[in-house]
Amino acid sequence: MKTVTHNNAGDFYYIDQREHVSVKTIWKKFITYADNQQSNRLWWMTLGILGHGTIFTIATLGIVTVLGNVFLLYVITCCAMVMSVVVNLAALPTRYIIPIFFLSLLIDLGVIIAAILLYLL
Repeated sequence: MKTVTHNNAGDFYYIDQREHVSVKTIWKKFITYADNQQSNRLWWMTLGILGHGTIFTIATLGIVTVLGNVFLLYVITCCAMVMSVVVNLAALPTRYIIPIFFLSLLIDLGVIIAAILLYLL
C-alpha cells in the first residue's frame, strides 16, 4: 500500500508502507525439503514404485478384501498406486514425486478407514 505525501515545496512522492515479512508456511517448508532431496531421487523413486507397489497397495487391497470386497475401494486404491507410478516413470523432480507419494499414502489410509466404516455399518 502506498501513501501520497506532500511537502511544502509542492512535490508529491510515494512512500511504500508494506512490511516485508517472510512467512514460511508448512507447505513451503515441505517443498523446500523436497527440492533439497533431488540428490536422493533414486531412493524416492524406489520407495514410490517398490514400496508403494509391494507394501502399501497390497496391504490396502488385503484389508479391503477382508472387510467386504467393495469394488469402488479397489478402484481408488489402484488409482492411488497408478498416480505414484506415473509420476515416477515420468522422471519428474522430487518436488513432485514426494508430495504425490504422500498423497497416495493418504488416499490408501482413507480407503482403509472407509473399508472399516463400511464393515462396521
